[in-house]
Amino acid sequence: MPPLYIAAIDQGTTSTRCMIFDRHSRVIASHQLEHRQIYPQAGWVEHDPLEIWQRTRQVIHGALEKGRLATGDIAAIGITNQRETTLVWDKRTGQPYYNAIVWQDTRTAAICHALANEGGQDRFRERVGLPLATYFSGPKIMWLLDYDPAIRRAAERGEALFGNIDSWLIWWLTGGPQGGIHMTDPTNASRTMLMDLRTLDWDPEILEIMDIPRQMLPTIRPSADPALYGQTLQTGPFAAAIPICGDLGDQHAALFGQTCFTAGEAKNTYGTGCFMLLNTGTDIVPSRHGLLTTLGYKIADQPAVYALEGSVAITGALVQWLRDNLGIIQTSAEVESLARTVADSGGIYFVPAFSGLFAPYWRSDARGAILGLTRYVNSGHLARATLEATAYQTREILDAMNQDSGVPLTTLKVDGGMVTNQLLMQFQADILGVPVVCPTITETTALGAAYAAGLAIGLWQEIAELRANWAIAAQWQPAMDAAKRESLFAGWKKAVRCTFGWVEE
Repeated sequence: MPPLYIAAIDQGTTSTRCMIFDRHSRVIASHQLEHRQIYPQAGWVEHDPLEIWQRTRQVIHGALEKGRLATGDIAAIGITNQRETTLVWDKRTGQPYYNAIVWQDTRTAAICHALANEGGQDRFRERVGLPLATYFSGPKIMWLLDYDPAIRRAAERGEALFGNIDSWLIWWLTGGPQGGIHMTDPTNASRTMLMDLRTLDWDPEILEIMDIPRQMLPTIRPSADPALYGQTLQTGPFAAAIPICGDLGDQHAALFGQTCFTAGEAKNTYGTGCFMLLNTGTDIVPSRHGLLTTLGYKIADQPAVYALEGSVAITGALVQWLRDNLGIIQTSAEVESLARTVADSGGIYFVPAFSGLFAPYWRSDARGAILGLTRYVNSGHLARATLEATAYQTREILDAMNQDSGVPLTTLKVDGGMVTNQLLMQFQADILGVPVVCPTITETTALGAAYAAGLAIGLWQEIAELRANWAIAAQWQPAMDAAKRESLFAGWKKAVRCTFGWVEE
């Protein structure tokens, strides 16, 4: 009997997970491990790439063991990953030249400003769909090449390889220094600021302007590729030759896993940050309200599907900040019970601009602030304001999406770790004024990667089969008075404006 399970490796900002699905989208096994967050100085965020590779091997073993599966039971592998996080390594040894620079990192602000001196912040937007911002990979590559001349020399000789974390994992899984495949897919490539949205290839003019050697960049392949990217090694963590044929950046994978296959369908993922994507079909829709134009996904030789995206840097990470930096909760799950000790936020707003503000503002000069403090405020109010900040930021993205698309969304599909927080989800519906719907499988990022790999090998023949697997687990209806909704949101907008210009360029 042929193998019927798909393994998804979900490498995120704070942890790595391996999930194994059957053809009915049921989770057979899952194993997850966190990795360190490294903060060398204010605004800098790094990961140890070798630690991430070690965690990947561990979670693969753990998932197979929990599912009581042999490697021969796995038909294919899909990869999904934190996007924009930038890594350069030696292809001869597999050693990173430097830690991975995480998407939240702001060290490239001066580089972005220098690039914007000619043509402004939207200098490349028409081609790549992105504003100049510290968020994206291109300026991070520039920083690494300037930081150490040895890295630039190695890149020019073709010895240094750039990749987001998907490329790093695929390279190791397929052999590493012994012939590993150096590739990425269009969703990850679209987050570098180096790929032309129309050609789905690296833009030679932008590479020249940023002085990035093309030979260090991975080959761009479809997100679901029947030709396969390569196979795992029998000496690797799967201990068998298993095809790797699905690759999607995490938010695009969630769009895929939520089966948002029709133009006009949208999802919002609540994780370390918050990311809303709207499928725009085969049309490249430019944003006039602070959103990003990006790839949705590309299946084999079919036309690419595009999306509008609103990216928020800090949501779940703010709960972690309460836990790790302030110590007012011991686990992230405790934030809801603490927030329920009060009836409201006590008039305070918490704007988590720890890495500046992403969509719809794109202000790298902003920094976090708590506004409206009085002696009445206690830890419960702070916890509640923390949750409300996520909902307010999502409202800003939804408003921008409605303006750009011209089609108001009537329902929001949600997923990610924070959707188990009932208080947050109800406030989200209240502040949006539309129903919020959660599927039976909330970890749609890993599911989307599994779907891409399964389509590539024919486990599922078409996306209509995937729609049949989607079902509602919970939904929240708006219950807040419209006048109160708009009053609260106006207060949020006022608080956000107060964070502008804190960092003087």
